[in-house]
Formats: sequence, C-alpha cells, structure tokens
Amino acid sequence: MKIKTTLSALTLFIVLFIGCTANQPKPSPSPTPTASPGNPSETEPDVITTASIVADEASFEKAISNNGTWIICATKSLTFDKELVLEGEYKNGKKDANGQDVIQRKIALYSQDENRNITARYTLTAPKLTINSPEASIQHGTFKGDLYVAASNFQLVDTVVEGNIYFITEEAKSTFKMDDKSKVTGVQELKVE
Repeated sequence: MKIKTTLSALTLFIVLFIGCTANQPKPSPSPTPTASPGNPSETEPDVITTASIVADEASFEKAISNNGTWIICATKSLTFDKELVLEGEYKNGKKDANGQDVIQRKIALYSQDENRNITARYTLTAPKLTINSPEASIQHGTFKGDLYVAASNFQLVDTVVEGNIYFITEEAKSTFKMDDKSKVTGVQELKVE
C-alpha cells in the first residue's frame, strides 16, 4: 500500500511539474559566434530573436552593433554627433515559405499600441549612418543625415530621410526599395568609396 501511495504521489508531482513549466516563456537565443567566409577570426551573431528597446544613445549604439539585436525600437528621438554603423546579419526567428530562416534587421523609429496602431514617431539624427546589415530597414520615423548603403535589400518604410542616400555598390542601389509614404530630400546615387 505504501508503494502504491508513493508512486501515486510521485506521478502527481511529475504531472504538476511538467504542466507548470510547459507554459513558461522560453529564453531568447543569445548570439552565436560564427566564422565569416574568408575571415575565420571574424565573428558575428547568427541568431537574435528579441527586440532591443532603446531610450538612450549608448543603448542604441549597442543595439545596432555586431552584438546587437535584429530589431532596434527607439522610445524617443536620438541625436548623435558621430557616424553610426548598422552591423551584422540577423535572423528574426521566422521561417519563409521554404522553411528557411528569415534574415532581417529593422530600426523602428516609432511606438505602437496593442493593436499595432502607431502612437508616436521619432527622429534619429547622425551625420552618417552606414547600413552593412542585409535585409535592413528603417521604419515609421525620420532620419536626419546621410545614409550610406552597402548591403542589399535595404528598405525605407513610411520614413523620411532628411539628407542623401549613397549606395556603395550597384547591388545595394538596384535592390533598394522605399514605399510611397517614404521620402528622401537629397540625392540617391551610387558613390563607391
């Protein structure tokens, strides 16, 4: 009888333990260093699925770095007196129709409510922002300064660029997209450095 009671209690404990932990949020993956082709000593994050909510310049710089996150969400306007670089290749945690990881990098210059309605728009000011991350975008805000685009498939989504866009390669220029809500006040031209 004692064995039966002990087994029943143990079974109940295991069921409760598994049931209580099944709904716990899973931790987000941290960056996994990988060697770049042609340069085995260089590392870059392989997977980041969390957003970085940034309210100050230091946090923004960290978030756009090679050790940052796939999405950088500003909570206010930010101003820099130095050049910035968006670095790294990131996966957003989703799969495409073929089951492949989706590469994406996003600077979100806005806030939204629970229904995804935009509630505020922000301005990012810097003399120069270089886009080295593939599949990157700036969304729903204003960038004041010059953009230097070195990566393919860069996009502006409902964004105003008060400055110029210089494309470092022909591929960067030919794969650039902007929607009809976006506007660039300066030139858009190829400028090989």
